[in-house]
Amino acid sequence: MSASPRRLLVGASTAVAAVATLAGCAQKADAGDGAVRVTASDTACDVSKKEFPAGHVELAVENKGSKVTEVYVLFPDDRIVAERENIGPGTKASITTEIKAGSYKIACKPGMKGDGIRQQVKATGGKAGPARSPEMDQAVASYRQYVQQQADETIPLSKAFTDAVRAGDVEAARKAYATSRIGWERTEPVAESFGDIDPKVDVREDGLEAGQDPAKDWTGWHRLEKALWQDGKIGDPEKKLADRLDLDLADWVKRVGKADITPTSMANGAKELLDEVAKNKVTGEEERYSHTDLVDFKANVEGAQKSFELLKPVAAKNDAALVAELDKQFAALNTLLDKYRADKTGYAFTSYDKVGKDQRKELSDGVNALAEPLSKLAAAVTK
Repeated sequence: MSASPRRLLVGASTAVAAVATLAGCAQKADAGDGAVRVTASDTACDVSKKEFPAGHVELAVENKGSKVTEVYVLFPDDRIVAERENIGPGTKASITTEIKAGSYKIACKPGMKGDGIRQQVKATGGKAGPARSPEMDQAVASYRQYVQQQADETIPLSKAFTDAVRAGDVEAARKAYATSRIGWERTEPVAESFGDIDPKVDVREDGLEAGQDPAKDWTGWHRLEKALWQDGKIGDPEKKLADRLDLDLADWVKRVGKADITPTSMANGAKELLDEVAKNKVTGEEERYSHTDLVDFKANVEGAQKSFELLKPVAAKNDAALVAELDKQFAALNTLLDKYRADKTGYAFTSYDKVGKDQRKELSDGVNALAEPLSKLAAAVTK
């Protein structure tokens, strides 16, 4: 689960350590002359331009507050255009995105909580957006096909899981749980862009909004994960939650084909997936009951690598050195993950509670080594 305008992220010490490392990478970001400058603090979200030309837009973000923050560009209905998470105090980050003419909101979320401090902005100019090369169009078309395929393939896997829950078969449900999530984890930034689906299917208990009751308002995979591993039993409430998960995932599948996908959203989404790994998987917070974090970890990396591979023909023309570094770091991280696989191609990974502190540090270092160059992919695509 990664950030969305309606999600709360855990602020545990392990997560803060990962955030600090990524923040060190973000501080290297430099803004172009035409950038929209966003100055975030604990109480404000100041934007240098309330109007700017549509097209490829760079946001130069500086966090002058005392809390880790996130910055979003949002459609009027709160769907996500672009985001950058884990911007530490005193650090900077750059977001390159593709924005068509229209009204938007820029939101800063100090402490990574709530709906954020928002500013209304407007992109002016033609409706068509920036021109794309045939290679860019092909990348978007191929990624759209990939996302739809992942969603479609999730349904029978999730149904095997929910069928086991409805049958009251704890062991069968435990066995089906992690694989039912792979397609979602590979393409999570697209699912999150809709705003309302992720909180229904992938929120953790500490991610509920203030005032929500876990007994009534907590739904989705992780609610069932807790029942299966911590409680060790399935009752009528869990069976009803399984029905609800089926409906919410079916809604996700229907919406995927309408997702707003651009080359920059693909590149930014790849970075978001690595941020997901850094703050939730490496720390063991995502799958805290089942300890299947390494399955999610691998799926996140696969999703990020898919976006990169599709964008590589464009990026290689503009920044061959960056592409070479990304090839190297993806290979290194995949090799590191293979150390924890029971076989070369499957998704049987070591239970994460068996992964020691030094091993987790090694995994974290591998993620950060990839995250830094991956943060430059969107800018390389738009050169």
